[in-house]
Amino acid sequence: MRTAILASGRGSNLQALIEAINLGRLPIEIVAVGSDQLGTRALKRSEDAGIPTRVFPINRYPDRRAQEEDILNWMRENQVQLLLLAGYMRVLGPDFIAQVNFPILNIHPSLLPAFPGLHAQRQALEYGVKVSGCTVHLVDEGLDSGPIILQEAVPVLAGDTEESLAQRILEVEHRLYPEAVRLFVVGKVERFGRRLRILQQEGLE
Repeated sequence: MRTAILASGRGSNLQALIEAINLGRLPIEIVAVGSDQLGTRALKRSEDAGIPTRVFPINRYPDRRAQEEDILNWMRENQVQLLLLAGYMRVLGPDFIAQVNFPILNIHPSLLPAFPGLHAQRQALEYGVKVSGCTVHLVDEGLDSGPIILQEAVPVLAGDTEESLAQRILEVEHRLYPEAVRLFVVGKVERFGRRLRILQQEGLE
């Protein structure tokens, strides 16, 4: 499945996806990586892996709609069949979502629907929860509100800072995201309205 990835920062989830592909565990081809930021680690990781990159800095466009139209054209040029968000720090607009005729997946560092949006780990600590985690979900027109594919819990420890909690959640993300994408692309995810059910080899879970 021809896949594009959008990333804004370090690209550690991008790297996890690349490594899963190289190990033969993930049947996708990353044909293009885009970013809204110049000089990111994600772009360097892509270039090191021989993946073509493109940058879409928002300040080069008159508005977000123009930026997103450019991203749409870029995906059409690359005949993209799947879009993965890997630390992409911009909310995709409803017009963009409506025009994309293939799935978009995202990973978020909380147990959605709790703590959507930015700084999810900080939100979790401020709220005082005992368990946080991460979620892989389909992207819809809401904020981190799409149907959930996989989730995994991560305990919040007494001495946690935002950074320590984020790091422990990130370790789980690197395993969970490739697995969720694999299940999705091999047809092991069945949808019933908002509910997504994982199909096992021997039948339904």
